[in-house]
Amino acid sequence: MQASDEKSIEDVAPRSVARPALSFLQIWNMCCGLFGVQIVWGLQNVNTSRIFQTLGANIDELAILWIAAPITGLVLQPIVGYLSDRTWGPLGRRRPYLFFGSMLTAVALFIMPNVTTLWSASLMLWVLTASINVVMEPFRALVADTLPEKQRTTGFAMQVFFIGTGAVLASALPWVLTHWFGMSGLAAPGMLPQSVRMAFYVGGISLLVAVMWTVFTTSERPPEKLAADAPELAVHNVPTAKGAVALMRSGLLWIAGGGAICAVAAMQGYEREIYVLAAIACAFGFSQLAAVWLRRQGRMSIGMLEIVEDILHMPVVLGRLAIVQFFTWFGMFAMWIFTVPALAARHYGTTDATSAAYNASADWVGILFAGYNGVAALVALALPAISARIGQRACHALCLVLGAMGLLGFVTIDDPALLWIPDIGIGCAWASILSLPYAMLANALPPRKMGVYMGIHNIFLVLPQLVAATVLGFLLKHVFGGQAILALALSAGSLLLAAICVLAIPGQPRSDRPAGH
Repeated sequence: MQASDEKSIEDVAPRSVARPALSFLQIWNMCCGLFGVQIVWGLQNVNTSRIFQTLGANIDELAILWIAAPITGLVLQPIVGYLSDRTWGPLGRRRPYLFFGSMLTAVALFIMPNVTTLWSASLMLWVLTASINVVMEPFRALVADTLPEKQRTTGFAMQVFFIGTGAVLASALPWVLTHWFGMSGLAAPGMLPQSVRMAFYVGGISLLVAVMWTVFTTSERPPEKLAADAPELAVHNVPTAKGAVALMRSGLLWIAGGGAICAVAAMQGYEREIYVLAAIACAFGFSQLAAVWLRRQGRMSIGMLEIVEDILHMPVVLGRLAIVQFFTWFGMFAMWIFTVPALAARHYGTTDATSAAYNASADWVGILFAGYNGVAALVALALPAISARIGQRACHALCLVLGAMGLLGFVTIDDPALLWIPDIGIGCAWASILSLPYAMLANALPPRKMGVYMGIHNIFLVLPQLVAATVLGFLLKHVFGGQAILALALSAGSLLLAAICVLAIPGQPRSDRPAGH
């Protein structure tokens, strides 16, 4: 949607000044902090459902209890991007957020495995995901800020290597601590095993070491050099009367849509999760109205409401990629939530979270998750060459198809010992999910807006997770008959749809027009 007859900030293609290429060691140092970040995500992905069920949560309540992850990402990542775009100090632009965010995350990791009630576990998940989101977003922008275009795919692939190795460690830690170091994998009702608690402590220390290594071995480009990358970049203009009417109409439609969702949910007696989506729709609509009103009052700076304008004027690559990411991350979120209970019921014949069979299933899922992350770490090293040969779009679509086939393997294979085979396909998809979309996107973004647009891109990662958290509990209870394994089949279908949508992304990753044109 165009709010002004004048050119907006993305109507002008950024003119890049040549950036110096970085050495392999410099790229290594810049990316290695993600080893620690992914240990956190890995511990969360493998153990959160286990923690909730240990503390008494029902299986159809898991999705809403997981809602902390998408909501904190939805709110915090664009805000952190917006603020870091405007930050400069002794630690640079992005590194202050890495430094302080990692310390908060480590504290949350030390506390979470010791909670004893469901409400306190849910609270600590909110704290943990908020803290790690402060760390995660600047890493993407740091690569885009620092590397020249020809090295960006390599930079994002290097990030996936560290993400994969960190996740391997995190996913396997409880199993390793139980089977190699003799720690107990069982616990009294309402308590976590010693192996799980120790895994969280190791994760907190590893996070601090890895992130601090990046903070103190990496330098950033100062604001004046970033400004030289796009000297023609303009500020947002005051919308014309016609543009203001269009934006106000859009805002009112979002508010009306949110109200309609609330009304239908109330009349039909839907679960409370649906009201979260309604609240987000209304909030976005009111934000549009506020932004238009402030601009029409002559305000040249409207603070973080500029994020709303940036969303409405996003580059076309980001708009198309948003659709791909919706189906991708809906599918991945479903997999993370339901793999443990799905395999426990399907392959180990139990739904009792306190049983030895359930804990054995959870430990095996940890190994499988470690496996796909290990595959991703290796495949990431080959992605730059493969994408250079067949193109980024084709490479990403192919990897997503392999991931869908892997998830279908989880559904159809009877012997849990053979699940490492489809695990390879999931690993190929994960390698591409964490690198190629960012490589396609980085060259389409104005350098001065890199942080906020990377944050906005992450909105399109967390929105599908929020939708999944809203609807998956309902689907599991009323459509799938309580069979968690069918949620993995839905996940496979979602990845296939994502692969099809990849083909609609423009072949040339740079765009000089907003998505609404």
